[in-house]
Amino acid sequence: MSSTPSTMMDLGTKAPDFKLFDTVNNQLVSLDDFDNAKGLLVVFMCNHCPYVKHILDEFVVAARDLQQKGIGVVAISSNDVENYPDDSPVKMAAEARAHQFSFPYLYDGTQEVAKAYNAACTPDFFLFDEKDELVYRGQFDDSRPGNDKPVNGKDLREAVELLFDGKVKEDQKPSMGCNIKWKKGNAPEYFEG
Repeated sequence: MSSTPSTMMDLGTKAPDFKLFDTVNNQLVSLDDFDNAKGLLVVFMCNHCPYVKHILDEFVVAARDLQQKGIGVVAISSNDVENYPDDSPVKMAAEARAHQFSFPYLYDGTQEVAKAYNAACTPDFFLFDEKDELVYRGQFDDSRPGNDKPVNGKDLREAVELLFDGKVKEDQKPSMGCNIKWKKGNAPEYFEG
């Protein structure tokens, strides 16, 4: 299982726009839908990645907690479904239902949204404030498959609490996971694989 770190987009970067279909209800979801939120968490993930599977149950809990605090949450899968059929929109919808996602699970078939966010791995977390400026990018917590550290979302939860205090988490560690599965000839320049 190879590990790919986040690219660590510059803090203060404006959230790139997106308009993608939610695989569960086939509704179009865009950045504008979160205009009234106190912040927005965008996470790039997929169904088959062992790093995502490792944190998924706790992430679903954390996402609900964040939503109750007024933070918008959206998950996006950008993987090449031709070569990774477990990440197809139909299977994404089944995964969302099985784990009772409280947030939209969007499919980025062109991979343009992943490129706009400089997303590199699954999971890859991007937290924006109410002005859509990036305040956190990095790991959910220190836990990885096989390292016996607790899955608790500590880093992300701390970043959100600081966001509410008008502060930015200083110690930001890259997320680590499987690389996004780029379509042949579509990998961005920042991807080294």
